[in-house]
Amino acid sequence: MNGLYALKPWYANRLAGLRACLVRREVSPDTLTAAGVAAAAGGAAALAWLPAGPAALPVAVLLAARLACANLDGALARDTGRTTRRGAVHNELGDRAADLLMLAGFLALAPLWLVAVAALAATLPSWVSLAGAAAGAPRRNGGPVGKTERCLLAVVAAASGWAVPVLIVIAAGSLLTAVLRLAGLRRELA
Repeated sequence: MNGLYALKPWYANRLAGLRACLVRREVSPDTLTAAGVAAAAGGAAALAWLPAGPAALPVAVLLAARLACANLDGALARDTGRTTRRGAVHNELGDRAADLLMLAGFLALAPLWLVAVAALAATLPSWVSLAGAAAGAPRRNGGPVGKTERCLLAVVAAASGWAVPVLIVIAAGSLLTAVLRLAGLRRELA
């Protein structure tokens, strides 16, 4: 089950013109990673400080930018021959920071314990994927509640004000995603 991750090739094709422009301008992949983190922080601020309803558009735009940067940084590195181990580390740290910053926007809307549980659960699918890759398996992505779904759920919360139910879905869905990825890895590494 790949969830919205299955749309990644389609999304990458939509970003091809922008990617070509970034290549021509010699933009660093690390710059895009940092821009993605900043966009996530902006989305979190909009979620926290704007009322439900009006918050939906800025949260959606900023989280779409966060996802675009997450897609473009690696593609740009590959296109320009600038893939490095350091860049891979920056990419992973940037993705985790962006996820956690986005979820920090819920601190103004929900109990701290629930935000903390959702944030911890949201990191689990990546931990499983990175552990599998360290063991020699291909990197697993997607799932019922991966990065893209978490961003979409934040937009739902911004539109509706349903912070607590959305955080519960993020926590439970992320845990399910981690379990499904782990089960797939177990089969693959057996």
